[in-house]
Amino acid sequence: MTWDGLPSAGVPDPHVGPEARTARGLLSDSGRVEAFSDGVLAIVITLLVLDLRAPDRSGHMLHQLLQQWPAYLAYLASFGYVGVIWVNHHQLFTRIDSVDSGLLWRNLALLLLTSVLPFPTAVVSSAFEHGDRADEVTALVFYGLEASLMALTWLLLFRYLSANEHLLARGTSPAFFVLERGRALLGVLAYLVAAAVAPWEPLASLLILVMLPVFYGLTSSGWAGLRGASRRMRAG
Repeated sequence: MTWDGLPSAGVPDPHVGPEARTARGLLSDSGRVEAFSDGVLAIVITLLVLDLRAPDRSGHMLHQLLQQWPAYLAYLASFGYVGVIWVNHHQLFTRIDSVDSGLLWRNLALLLLTSVLPFPTAVVSSAFEHGDRADEVTALVFYGLEASLMALTWLLLFRYLSANEHLLARGTSPAFFVLERGRALLGVLAYLVAAAVAPWEPLASLLILVMLPVFYGLTSSGWAGLRGASRRMRAG
């Protein structure tokens, strides 16, 4: 310390605590961000089930249960999507050591669009259960656009991390996030395709929405993880 109580140049200040000030701003440990994100995702995935309703007409229980098949499919698509987001988010933060304000805001954008997901899910199930073809198309386009925006937040996250190596965990290369930007861009485009297909074939659009979380589940460790799994399957 200097005589006026300020830390000497090059000497760490013991009173700074777990946060460290750098030339790029105040950094903090990523643990709190991951815990907060886990809580938000847990609430979102719980809210999805509220759109599944118990039959309310005596003597028509089986018919009403079967009539809700669109709600079941929409629930599975959204549950899979949120579940895959949670897995991918966990994999992401195993490669992050510190966070700054730029990363915090991008992570909040991801959580914002994820928290909205129960709404378009309910719209899709309602359209297929009670609406006409125009309602189905509107609901699927709405869902596809919302999901595409959510994929865009991943692209923003990967782009930011590829340009801010000081946030990354030891042994993690920025090149990993450069490669992952392509995976996020594929999601943006694929959900837009699902929305574009809806006016011609709503069920095909719904199938795309159901299958995309499967792809992102298989690639939760990144493109390299998918290639490794493929090699293990060929070797087996």
